[in-house]
Amino acid sequence: MNSTVLILPGIGNSGPEHWQSLWEKANSSFARVQQRDWDHPVCSEWVDVLEQTVAHVGGNVVLVAHSLACLLVAHWAAKTHLRIQGALLVAPPDPDGPNFPGEAMGFSPLPLKSLPFPSIVVASTNDSYGSVEFARSAASAWGSRFVDIGPAGHINSESGLGEWNEGLLLLQQLAA
Repeated sequence: MNSTVLILPGIGNSGPEHWQSLWEKANSSFARVQQRDWDHPVCSEWVDVLEQTVAHVGGNVVLVAHSLACLLVAHWAAKTHLRIQGALLVAPPDPDGPNFPGEAMGFSPLPLKSLPFPSIVVASTNDSYGSVEFARSAASAWGSRFVDIGPAGHINSESGLGEWNEGLLLLQQLAA
């Protein structure tokens, strides 16, 4: 893979057992985007940090977003003029759903226009933060390929996926 992979965790960051952290630890070309405030995210601030990071890295960039960071990517894509190779968007939460974190500000309304890069949305059938129907609808609006991995919760460390090799295979398809 000759791309730089930017890891985009959701609210609270991704802990050491999260597949994003395991991927980052195992791959020298993976780097985590460091947000200023992981626990009280403001969409415009997160978008600014992503814009600065992508501009600084340059070249072939693939984004790997989990949860709230999927919404970040949609907001960023609606504003940026930078080009990237693609994005893997895992477990997008419904910003209007009952379990959406109240600490997250400015993520709704969600941009629902086609993303200007190849993308894959991955969802679970029993994610309490966003239904598979929501994820499928977002994928359709974003022009993304949709992958339903069955019952895997929020596709995080509690899901017991370990390094989540299925996700790595999807990432390799985007980075090819």
